[in-house]
Amino acid sequence: MKKNTPKNFEDALSQLEAITENMQRSDLPLEEALAAYQRGQELVQFCQLKLTEVEQKLQVLDQNGLQDWQTNEITE
Repeated sequence: MKKNTPKNFEDALSQLEAITENMQRSDLPLEEALAAYQRGQELVQFCQLKLTEVEQKLQVLDQNGLQDWQTNEITE
């Protein structure tokens, strides 16, 4: 990823939303639209990577016997 790597998934998603809104609202010059599209692609790749990492961690947890949390109800 380039020097403008987002801090986290939420930051990347926020940047993506801003790019999308800007591209939808205005008549960007072609070069600016292309730059925005390229930045959006970088952010999408970052988000996909983060989601894949989380999915892999969840699969490991599931394989290690992660079970549903159950409460012990107190009967009176």
